[in-house]
Amino acid sequence: MEENKYKRLVAKHTPKENVLNNALIAFLIGGVMGLLGQFLTDIYSYIFNISTSDGTMLMIVTLVFLGCLFTCLGFFDKLVNFARCGLIIPITGFAHAVMSATLEYRKEGFVTGIGANMFKLAGSVIVFGVVSAYIFGFLRLIIGG
Repeated sequence: MEENKYKRLVAKHTPKENVLNNALIAFLIGGVMGLLGQFLTDIYSYIFNISTSDGTMLMIVTLVFLGCLFTCLGFFDKLVNFARCGLIIPITGFAHAVMSATLEYRKEGFVTGIGANMFKLAGSVIVFGVVSAYIFGFLRLIIGG
């Protein structure tokens, strides 16, 4: 089959995305995630009588736990199909990436399966996050802040 003919055939059968609708859903779900995070921070700060920064740490731990739990139960992907980037971009997406790789390789054992593959998807995020933090920290030191 000719390359151009093949491209037309693929374009004909590729589903069209409604970018505006996807962006609106991601924006709203991301906002709900922000509200949930703030609610958890306030609740933890109030219940445990701790500072807001400590309450924020507990909120992050809670969201990571929920992301991992929902991935293990098998319905995080279904939520993401609806919520789009509203769930993938926050820390729940990072937890999902780590847990997905862990579940995929768990049958190969703790060391060669889970240990070797846990950060297969999220490793690049960690590396570039650390490098970016180092660069911006160094720039802030030079500029004076």
